[in-house]
Amino acid sequence: QRNHQCMRRNTISFRKKCWGMKLKEDMNPLLLQVFRSVVWVYSVITFLPWYLLSGAGANLDRARRVKARSVSGRPAGPYRATNHEDGSQQKLVSSLHPGVDTLDKVMEHGAARFPERNCLGTREVLSEEDELQPNGKVFKKVILGEYQWMSYEETYQAAVCFGSGLAALGQRPQCNIAIFCETRAEWMIAAQACFIYNFPLVTLYSTLGGAAIAHGLNETEITHIITSKDLLHSRLKDILLEVPRLQHIIVVDSKPTSWPGFPRGIMVHNMDAVQELVAVARRRPVPSDIAVIMYTSGSTGIPKGVMISHSNIIAGVTGMAERIPDLDETDTYIGYLPLAHVLELSAEMVCISHGCCIGYSSPQTLADQSTKIKKGSKGDTSVLKPTLMAAVPEIMDRIYKNVMTKVEEMSSVQRTLFVLAYNYKMEQITKGYKTPLCDSLVFRKVRSLLGGHMRVLLSGGAPLSAATQRFMNICLCCPVGQGYGLTETCGAGTISEMWDYSTGRVGAPLICSEITLKDWEEGGYYSTDKPHPRGEIVIGGPNVTMGYYKNEVKNREDFFVDSNGQRWFCTGDIGEFHPDGCLKIIDRKKDLVKLQAGEYVSLGKVEAMLKNCPFVDNICAYANSDQSYVIGFVVPNQKQLMALAEQRGLRGSWEEICNNPDMERDVLHIITEAALSAKLERFEIPRKIRLSAEPWTPETGLVTDAFKLKRKELKSHYQEDIERMYGGK
Repeated sequence: QRNHQCMRRNTISFRKKCWGMKLKEDMNPLLLQVFRSVVWVYSVITFLPWYLLSGAGANLDRARRVKARSVSGRPAGPYRATNHEDGSQQKLVSSLHPGVDTLDKVMEHGAARFPERNCLGTREVLSEEDELQPNGKVFKKVILGEYQWMSYEETYQAAVCFGSGLAALGQRPQCNIAIFCETRAEWMIAAQACFIYNFPLVTLYSTLGGAAIAHGLNETEITHIITSKDLLHSRLKDILLEVPRLQHIIVVDSKPTSWPGFPRGIMVHNMDAVQELVAVARRRPVPSDIAVIMYTSGSTGIPKGVMISHSNIIAGVTGMAERIPDLDETDTYIGYLPLAHVLELSAEMVCISHGCCIGYSSPQTLADQSTKIKKGSKGDTSVLKPTLMAAVPEIMDRIYKNVMTKVEEMSSVQRTLFVLAYNYKMEQITKGYKTPLCDSLVFRKVRSLLGGHMRVLLSGGAPLSAATQRFMNICLCCPVGQGYGLTETCGAGTISEMWDYSTGRVGAPLICSEITLKDWEEGGYYSTDKPHPRGEIVIGGPNVTMGYYKNEVKNREDFFVDSNGQRWFCTGDIGEFHPDGCLKIIDRKKDLVKLQAGEYVSLGKVEAMLKNCPFVDNICAYANSDQSYVIGFVVPNQKQLMALAEQRGLRGSWEEICNNPDMERDVLHIITEAALSAKLERFEIPRKIRLSAEPWTPETGLVTDAFKLKRKELKSHYQEDIERMYGGK
């Protein structure tokens, strides 16, 4: 009984931490009053000179201004961004620099303006060793050196030589070539080579399964593929016989090696050797030429190839760049997301267009605490000290939960000082004020997790919870611009402005796009809804892509051209526009399930509400239309669950703890409490759950590279559990 009460107290403490706007202040009242008095005196003394010098009033005005308006005056839209200066309606913009209308010209522009500046950086591996973990598993740990840089001129020349070498190997203009490789400098050099020589680049996620890889290569009739040594041996080699047209494999690793055991008719080359082949004249692309055929991550089935023209990407990059204040050649960007993802490719093209440095990383080496970094050595952010970063919510959720767990473990005085500073800063930033003293004394260590110099953090790929966004704004001391876009729109739809500290919204339309709301009768969403117009989000503009490769049925379903010749894409996402012109994503058509009694459940909404619970690392809500309740699959937080098991006197391996029915009941109780605090309806709350000892990573095939749930694969994976939880077994 005592253990259960202890568990309940911990649950309530965590719930307040997760769901409350403010954190609880637990401290001696006298000491608390002294601290508040010091803060008040400091604020009074510094306010007037700081306010006059900082321009806080202007920032607050910008945050409150109307950022988009309906062109037609109707609540359905279309909505376009407004001008910063006078609030007038923006015309859609499709080009960043005069005359730079294709991607090869972006690289040329960068090399001409910033020839000696650092362009692409990579850390050398100094040593590797195997490290035995407490659970018996062996992890490979690395010690990495400083970043080694290629200048803009060197990068451009390397791309020209590689493109010429590919042409010498028989690659022809406007014939597809594939890249299947991890995020690294060679990926970008290869991409620039393809842009320069007008080879449409087929991108495939490095975590796709064999069947999906073969499908993409065969559908696009690939004869040449660019890959890495690791992926060649671990993923490609087994499917080569399923790709009959393939003739040339180019391996980006620099060390020459022999390639025995490949099927007859396939030649394997090193990137360096290809760059040294005889020079071949280039044929420039035009804006309407296909630059990339980007295969989606396959969250809803077989990956689809999205045809993206040079002009599409240029327009998307233009829209994104406009939302990053003071972007210039002094910025440093850290690249670690898959370059086969439109968010990462677009972000890096934004950087190249402005002469920024791009240092490459990976999720396993990103920070000092990352899984592949040897204890005591430096992660990539500590060495690079980036100012710009794109992130998916999964990464930010991990940072948020880790820091909040450490706060929970602090002494009462330390914890309350942190919470007081957190609450104080939250109040200040909503007024447009800065808090240099709090940033320096309290949040410096948290900020150092990403190198200590971060000034803009872009979030995309999936919805970012309000709690995590608020935490990142406060503790990392930099604005988080939450964006919304899809592969079909070059990742460009909306991005929140950097001085807008509201949470749970994705900002106003970018200057390259406009958005209209389409009524969805089945879901009950209409543009005439009060207080906010709601409906399916439909994006139009020069960033809307050319459609799906060899898939006219889906093209007719999802794309259309209006009477003015503008392309539009129907996203399937449901949104609402607020009075200031900012968009909020509230639902997804494919995530809506009607229960047996007629209630509609948005699975995505349930997951978003529960994912910030400290006991939940990941969750998938599931419902059958012939059943009356929701169930869930939960990847629990190992540290929290093992601590809870110890409180209950339970012993065993991680798998045994997760399979224990008592633990399932306890976690279900915690999740139910969290759901009620988040004001979910009773019918939306999972009634039964299954704890999964196995984390969901792209390698398992249960989530995409952006960590979106693959519902079809998850359903197949947990089919027996579904039948059990619904009473079948």
